[in-house]
Amino acid sequence: MSHEHEHSSCGCGHDHEHSGKAKARENIALNPDARGDVQTTLRVAGMDCADEVEALEQVLRPLKGVREVRVNLMGGKVTLLHDDSVTPDLLIRTISPTGLKASREDAGDSGVEDARRERQIAVVISGVFTGAGLLIHWTKLAPEWVADVAFAIGIVAGGWFVVPKAWRAIRRKSLDMNVLMTLAVMGALAIHEWSEGAVVAFLFALSELLEAFSLARARKAVQALMQLTPETALLKDGEWGEAFREVPVEEVAPGSTIAVKSGSRIPLDGEVIRGESAVNQASITGESMPVEKKPGDAVFAGTINGEGSLEIRTTKDYSDTTIAKIIHLVEEAQSQKAPSQRFVDVFARYYTPAVLVAAMLVVVLPPLLFGGEWVTWFYRGLVLLVVGCPCALVISTPVSVVSGLTAMARRGVLIKGGAVLEAVGKLRALAVDKTGTITEGKPRVTKVLALNSQSEADIIRVAAAIDAHSEHPLAQAVVAYAEEKQIAFPRCENYQARNGRGAEGVIDGHSYFVGNHRFTHELAVCSPQIEQRLAEIEADAQSVVVVGHKPHDDCAGEVLGVLAVGDTIRANAAEAVTALHRVGVQKIVMLSGDNQRTASAIASRAGIDEAHGDLLPNQKIERVKTLLAESQYVGMIGDGVNDAPAMAAASVGIAMGGAGTDTAIETADMALMEDDLSKVAEAVALGRRTVGIIKFNIAFALGLKALFLVLALTGYTSLWLAILADTGATLLVVANALRLLKAPADR
Repeated sequence: MSHEHEHSSCGCGHDHEHSGKAKARENIALNPDARGDVQTTLRVAGMDCADEVEALEQVLRPLKGVREVRVNLMGGKVTLLHDDSVTPDLLIRTISPTGLKASREDAGDSGVEDARRERQIAVVISGVFTGAGLLIHWTKLAPEWVADVAFAIGIVAGGWFVVPKAWRAIRRKSLDMNVLMTLAVMGALAIHEWSEGAVVAFLFALSELLEAFSLARARKAVQALMQLTPETALLKDGEWGEAFREVPVEEVAPGSTIAVKSGSRIPLDGEVIRGESAVNQASITGESMPVEKKPGDAVFAGTINGEGSLEIRTTKDYSDTTIAKIIHLVEEAQSQKAPSQRFVDVFARYYTPAVLVAAMLVVVLPPLLFGGEWVTWFYRGLVLLVVGCPCALVISTPVSVVSGLTAMARRGVLIKGGAVLEAVGKLRALAVDKTGTITEGKPRVTKVLALNSQSEADIIRVAAAIDAHSEHPLAQAVVAYAEEKQIAFPRCENYQARNGRGAEGVIDGHSYFVGNHRFTHELAVCSPQIEQRLAEIEADAQSVVVVGHKPHDDCAGEVLGVLAVGDTIRANAAEAVTALHRVGVQKIVMLSGDNQRTASAIASRAGIDEAHGDLLPNQKIERVKTLLAESQYVGMIGDGVNDAPAMAAASVGIAMGGAGTDTAIETADMALMEDDLSKVAEAVALGRRTVGIIKFNIAFALGLKALFLVLALTGYTSLWLAILADTGATLLVVANALRLLKAPADR
């Protein structure tokens, strides 16, 4: 990035609503005419499948005051936007007929635990009596009617939670897996296959229970993020007192002084004002090595203090801390569906009714057209109903996505939703900014070349007077150099930033400028001698800051001097670029506003494939669009503000150093909480693994369905084998997805 003074508003409106990014929240718009903005979040026990989401939509639709519903299946929560006519108690009563138990968000997990315990008891009873019935049936230890009684009890216990859901689905004129299982069991009873009916009821209830356990594990992995901050803080009493009292973190206002003992978690974001200690920031950045903190350094809530004690001046409310934002965005990300999940949901919507119709045709057509036995084909139709259960297919994608999102959050990489995670896994090209991404972003003035008999002090005085208005890293380097050399400088008047070029202002009644190589050509003040000096600096991978008298009125203008500004390449930049190539990123391109020679030299040292310098912000966008045309999936890494337009144009916008920049967390598709480019390679590897697992799970579930469909039609399977296969498929795809929580990303 050149001496551009990019403090313009180009990054502020970055809302990421551009095409190609399926990032909108997965909301259900119920009553668009409702105008209320009251938000209520409820916990919902028993919500373990997409069928329950549809049930919630149908019962909430008649409430005219409810405008919008956001269902977080993996989080077990429902968030509603409504007007004042709708109360939490009304919502809880409305949801109750679905068989789901809703409670207020702050009510705890008692409702969830009670529902899980009841289901466990029912499954155990079903299993015990089904097993007893089979034992009697096979060994003839008692009359057959005793076995039938045991099977009946097993069917009732296994169907205790299934049949009510099936009945409610039928009343909603909907067909789901509960309906299919209920019809299969009733059919088995109709042809006196009590043993098979009991086995089907037990295995389906068991699969539902195990599925709920698997989802609970994924949920707990996310909830672990939310338990990182302590509930209390040691607040300093009075401005001059040394006493501290323990208070809830919600009561600590920004600007307060808190104490953090050794080994304790830091409760709020703030700045160290007394003490020194090493702080473990793994919960924020994913980096397990402690970071030394001293007065003036920033610390984050949720991180762990080392051996020293610290006094911290808080800078944010509890609800506004970095960890709170991460938790909020991770929760939001769970409710956003990936493209593959949307495909599966649409597929399942038509697949289940199609299976029911196919089963009916299997029952009716062979006996009518080919003289087949009614009982035989009725049984095969029942097997087809069981085979058609889409449970494994429906659950495979959301568990994979949430496991991937949680695994990356633990590594200090915040990815905003399944759609972004899938896009990260498909990246083929990557555009990177120079300053702060490939380089440290901490440039310093290394040389001052005075021209036209100007003194070094005069050149620095002019440059610092203009640059004092800018937050750009090169501008700050110039001001820091002036302060280091103790060169006094005024603040210029009529300051004007020239985006992608530099800036200008009036000092002592004269117009001056500071800027990059491009700016000298546009102002027509570059000469062959100056060109040679600039080329020498740029060839050494340093940026140039040209200081001059701006042409105006009758003044032709002139260059007064040139500053060479060096920025160290990150120590792991070359290694990170190699890792990116290794995980399948085919092309890495540097896009910089800095001069071409400097950009090329730095790119060469880092192993980057191409470098494009002298770019204005709009030209960076064009380069990203060119990459998109070539590679389809393109990531853009920047600082989350200056490069926001280019990040918005890319498939995935990636912000570096999100832990210290609220804007980076809020605007990017993916935020690296630490300034570590190697995290991108980890994210791409994990994204690819997630996409691979999703594809495998879908193919496995559909392949197994196809196999058992053939077996059902040819009579080579049975009801209990079909439900066993379905249960096994569900557990296998969930277990496969949960591997993402523990497996390290390939590098």
